[in-house]
Amino acid sequence: MRYISTRATATPQSERKRFCEILLEGLAPDGGLYLPETYPQVEPATLTRWRGLSYADLAFEVLSLYVDDIPAEDLRALCRNTYTQAVFGTAAIVPLKKLEDGLYLEALSNGPTLAFKDMAMQLLGNLFEYELARRGEELNIFGATSGDTGSAAEYAMRGKKGVRVFMTSPDGRMSPFQQAQMFSLLDENIYNIAITGVFDDCQDLVKAVSGDLEFKRKYKIGTVNSINWARLMAQVVYYFAGYLQSTTSNEERVSFTVPSGNFGNVCAGHVARMMGLPIAQLVVATNENDVLDEFFRTGVYRVRGTADTHETSSPSMDISKASNFERFVFDLLGRDGARTADLFGAQVPRQGRFDLGADPVFAQAASRYGFASGKSTHQDRLDTIRSTWQKYGVVVDTHTADGLKVAQEHRQAGVPMVVLETALPIKFAATIVEALGREPERPAQFVGIEALPKKVRVMAPDVQAIKDLIAQACA
Repeated sequence: MRYISTRATATPQSERKRFCEILLEGLAPDGGLYLPETYPQVEPATLTRWRGLSYADLAFEVLSLYVDDIPAEDLRALCRNTYTQAVFGTAAIVPLKKLEDGLYLEALSNGPTLAFKDMAMQLLGNLFEYELARRGEELNIFGATSGDTGSAAEYAMRGKKGVRVFMTSPDGRMSPFQQAQMFSLLDENIYNIAITGVFDDCQDLVKAVSGDLEFKRKYKIGTVNSINWARLMAQVVYYFAGYLQSTTSNEERVSFTVPSGNFGNVCAGHVARMMGLPIAQLVVATNENDVLDEFFRTGVYRVRGTADTHETSSPSMDISKASNFERFVFDLLGRDGARTADLFGAQVPRQGRFDLGADPVFAQAASRYGFASGKSTHQDRLDTIRSTWQKYGVVVDTHTADGLKVAQEHRQAGVPMVVLETALPIKFAATIVEALGREPERPAQFVGIEALPKKVRVMAPDVQAIKDLIAQACA
């Protein structure tokens, strides 16, 4: 298996990367994102064989299709050490919860930080430690978070040998619980940086630092954001797990609704579908920051500036530049690297938008690739949280509420709809109180977390200042 950049025009054999090379690299040198040269195909007989496997063994089977430079037994051990009941609180790891006939929640929030990011980040931490030990090297992870990636990365990397984490987040825009999760980690290898801006400013810093190839190589900069293929690859597994739990036959099709801002979570679903998983629809649910919904409705991808990025009650989706979207557009354009480079490397930086609405390929987003979309507002979230509690006795977080609201608009007769649960309600307690008049359940290990000492520095979105901080920490 070899990997290419979404902006590659003609990739010579020497530039096709193996998995462990891109694991530590993040962005490609040309600014693009890595994808496999081809998507491995999962035949019905293989899917049948996978029914009944533990989540860890299913992860090994899926990942082994993409990873051929880690010995199979080592990869199997990494998966089994990652996906345990001790870490995720349940033997099923991602149990399916039936709300009613044809409507399910897939629980992805049983990990250490109570959010779906743990599903990939726990594996990524073990992969990093394994590969760095093999090489005798160190890695400085530089990332951006709108809420959940940061804590998931820090909990996965704390205490890991040879790893430092520099995590930016938008100052004051995460929930108090999310801030406390990150900022209360006092480990020496964890650096929390609150940026005076929005998530997109943080994401721009990551791309700028990663784009300085000399600095990146000197300080061995890597990333845990979903621009890192390894993280996306790990997320593909739970689409297979959700499908296998919600069906008894490979003849059945299933749809997934995914709350999404950066297009990473749902891009993993796109990869699973490209591998042959019988997915009918991939429904993208956005909040008021509806960049993705606008594209799937109109063909226009239009990023918003800081002033036009809304602060909402589903803050992890307060994103107006969907980094992973480039991977899907690359496939949509028939893997035309030159055109992808023009759209994302020239038109978006220069004009803040591109328009595929009149291009015949745009219709394929729905017809060939199964995408649909919808938008949810604060009032929608309150209504959905209330109705889900009243009807099913289940409390959902604000992002999952966005997913449920949009899922109801796209259900098809005879096709199960699986909504990906993205976080536990305690992470967004204020909105739960507003909707239900009471605090959501708080896991015992997080009682009093907001009162713990915090370690964080506030900085302007200044690329050079960030580089200076990294260089100083590595001195």
